[in-house]
Amino acid sequence: MVVGRPDGQVLAFERGDVPGAWQLPQGGIDKGETPLDAAWRELGEETGLSRDDVELAGPPTEWIAYELPPEFRASIGRLGQVQRWFRFATRHDAVIPTVDNREFVAWKWVEIPWLIAQVPDFRRLAYQRGFGAATS
Repeated sequence: MVVGRPDGQVLAFERGDVPGAWQLPQGGIDKGETPLDAAWRELGEETGLSRDDVELAGPPTEWIAYELPPEFRASIGRLGQVQRWFRFATRHDAVIPTVDNREFVAWKWVEIPWLIAQVPDFRRLAYQRGFGAATS
């Protein structure tokens, strides 16, 4: 999920298991859930943000796929991931997310190029495609 402000910055989160690695919130789709329902649920679970804080700001991207490096495939149990990016806009200036201090340990507003530079190499093309579609 891309949460953006009017100044163009987006909300990024530092991973708890990889200090210094920043990313967007993301998550899976539960059985019977639509992608949009999953986006709202995951946004709430991972950031504490709700419809009071943000609004859907545009249609989702097409599905974007990437492969995981071989060293991650066995532990995760899959070859890669397919994502659909949803763009949300803040409803007010005082949007303050929360972190669970497990999955994410910190958050900050960042410029998109900075965030793209922080993600692991195997995710970089997906982020470039997602932001290209989400910000045009």
